[in-house]
Amino acid sequence: MKTNQHSVVKANRRNGAVIALTALAPMSWGSTYAVTTEFLPADRPLFTGLMRALPAGLVLLALARTLPRGAWWWKSLVLGALNIGAFFPLLFLSAYRLPGGMAAVVGSIGPLFVAGLATLLLGERPTRRTLLTGIAAALGVSLVVLRAAGALDPVGALAALASTASMSTGTVLTKRWGRPEGVGPLALTGWQLTAGGLLIAPLAFLVEGAPPALDGRAVAGYAYLALANTAVAYWLWFRGIGRLTATQVTFLGPLSPLTAAVIGWAALGQALTPVQLVGMALAFGATLLGQRPTRRAGESPAPQQPRPFSSSEEKGQKVSMDLTGGGLRR
Repeated sequence: MKTNQHSVVKANRRNGAVIALTALAPMSWGSTYAVTTEFLPADRPLFTGLMRALPAGLVLLALARTLPRGAWWWKSLVLGALNIGAFFPLLFLSAYRLPGGMAAVVGSIGPLFVAGLATLLLGERPTRRTLLTGIAAALGVSLVVLRAAGALDPVGALAALASTASMSTGTVLTKRWGRPEGVGPLALTGWQLTAGGLLIAPLAFLVEGAPPALDGRAVAGYAYLALANTAVAYWLWFRGIGRLTATQVTFLGPLSPLTAAVIGWAALGQALTPVQLVGMALAFGATLLGQRPTRRAGESPAPQQPRPFSSSEEKGQKVSMDLTGGGLRR
């Protein structure tokens, strides 16, 4: 009995450590706005996306020293397009065209997108708690970031929805496909970032022209975005996808706008109103609740067991995504 309890405690601690490390990714992404506005050239969102993705991907490829093989060439291209190549430009487009904070609000419904994709593509039904927690997270983020503004821009709204759908679909497929045997999350992250950066490059040059002149502050800003904000953060994110449930990973997303609000208050002198503080508490509470594994009726409590990525083709098994329990994860 004591041995079993000791194993449960160790598993819970291990799972908590994985959650904490994965949470560093959206927290890092919360600093993107402050770095972009304070250090980088104005009105160059596509070039910024390129400088985030491609150098980070090449660094990770050099460290991993592993290239895709077989079907993983096209899988890496698809995942890179969804998670990076389409997501970055759409996200920046929505941020430029929507009133303050609206892009972050649309992004906060990512857990609901994932639940919907699981129902449509995998035939899995999310629990009521998952849906209610997702709504609470979106409401909390709304209270934190929304500002009074003019009419809603239709193009910006569609771009925000498309960026959220793109990242959600990419995350589901990342979980669905896993990774090849013997390949770690470092290589998988490098494949996706490189593919996404190569897709952004021609778009950036066609739309924005030649790269801008960079001073020391801009070089430092791009170096931070490429290394800490992208290479390390996305490695932690994809590592977390392999070890946590889809629900746990997607409910860490609201930490990004919450971190941005805290940085704005601490570093940029932006005030936080009582309504925003209530929203932060609500969104953070939803994030914590989203880390609790859901049990089906009659099941005894069990710790969430971290497990590595596994390929969907491994041993001929059909792999699905469990949004609510301790089973297969996206």
